[in-house]
Amino acid sequence: MRLDYTKRARGVLTRLPAPIRKAFYKQAALLAENLLHPSLHAKKFDESNDFWQARINRDWRFYFVIEGDRYIVTNITPHPK
Repeated sequence: MRLDYTKRARGVLTRLPAPIRKAFYKQAALLAENLLHPSLHAKKFDESNDFWQARINRDWRFYFVIEGDRYIVTNITPHPK
């Protein structure tokens, strides 16, 4: 699978602290290889819109949609607790 990013996600990526950005790229590579990788904890976030959520680390999440052979990352946010 391929990874693409929305304009919003690319903008957020440029503003992330370096350790979070590095962790995101690691998790994104895992996503491209295997949606069900255990460290991603990937799950459908919004069933009706086929919107997914995956874990970057304990405090950060990223959101994506699946279109054909692409994962499109739409946003990266701190995890609300």
